[in-house]
Amino acid sequence: MVKENIVTIFLDGLIHENCKIIAFCSGGKMEQYCIDNEINFRIINSIHSPRVSFVTYVYSILNILHSILPINENDILSSIDSLFEMHKQISSSNLTDSNPAINLANWINGIPLIYFPHGLQSAAIRLKSALQENSKIHAIAEDIIEACHNGIVAWETSSVVQPILLRGTDDYIKTKERFSIIEQFFTEKNIDFKIINSVEGNILTKIFS
Repeated sequence: MVKENIVTIFLDGLIHENCKIIAFCSGGKMEQYCIDNEINFRIINSIHSPRVSFVTYVYSILNILHSILPINENDILSSIDSLFEMHKQISSSNLTDSNPAINLANWINGIPLIYFPHGLQSAAIRLKSALQENSKIHAIAEDIIEACHNGIVAWETSSVVQPILLRGTDDYIKTKERFSIIEQFFTEKNIDFKIINSVEGNILTKIFS
């Protein structure tokens, strides 16, 4: 109820300012609000929870708003192609050692700490949230730049925390240096860690994959 009130207050403010509004929903109270206030809206079929339906929602919205958003259509199409390729690797029908998701899951037995670079924060937070909700474990996400400042000191003592380095294929050169330094530090300290490299492609492709 609180969330609904916040949303309606926000929309009421936009209407008051004569903003152009388009809403995306699966029906329900949001659809009725749009009808009552003559707001343009589009229905997106509800597949599951919003988190699970994230990709469907985003591509549906991009399909309608791509003409006014600074996203190249080819980037959208290539990100979809990349998702199909990723699906082949991590599909639940692939229960072999070639499945990187299964390998990572088998490795985690403590508290995963996900280090991320600029641009991939949303992917790190999504991974953290998935681990917390679905695996019922604590998880942490931290910017790699901050990690090399204060966070690195915590590794001077033994811990059940397990570092996961989420790396972009074309991170900024100074970010790459930070990752290299922290990899060397973990190796010298005999701290086991995992690296997840993003796929090649535009930022949309990287985040979704």
